[in-house]
Amino acid sequence: MTATRPDLRDRAYSWHDPQLTAAAARDVDGLTFLRRMAAGEVPAPPITATLGFTVLEVDAGRVVFGLEPAEYHFNPIGSVHGGVIATLLGSAAGCAVHSTLPAGTAYTSLDLSVKFLRGLGTDSGPVRCEGLVVHRGNRTALAEARLHDGTGRLCAHATSSCMIFS
Repeated sequence: MTATRPDLRDRAYSWHDPQLTAAAARDVDGLTFLRRMAAGEVPAPPITATLGFTVLEVDAGRVVFGLEPAEYHFNPIGSVHGGVIATLLGSAAGCAVHSTLPAGTAYTSLDLSVKFLRGLGTDSGPVRCEGLVVHRGNRTALAEARLHDGTGRLCAHATSSCMIFS
């Protein structure tokens, strides 16, 4: 007989083939690609299903992600793990850069500098993470991202440099 554990949680999720998403990005400009992803016309990358975040808004040089903090985001001390927050910030900053790229152009992150200002928990409400391009040149771009809790308080900030290439 197997004993039941009232403290045990379970979570299952699925994702689309990431190669389909990557292929959809190759033939259109970044803004069109991200808008199609936000509309559900292009499958989101697996990381969005793993962490449970969504694209809320997309404009040229600006992307907003949303996340509802959950227990499966927690670290050993009972708050949202810094890696989850950094992933959200890095994704928003990178996608903001992506939104400025013409078709046939790609980017990769060179660095990510994160400042954690306030912890997040399940009582933080839905969080919003806005990525903005600060400067875009021909070879590199600088973006920032700000993460706000459900009451609008700033919880984390990041800057990211990205390399742009054909």
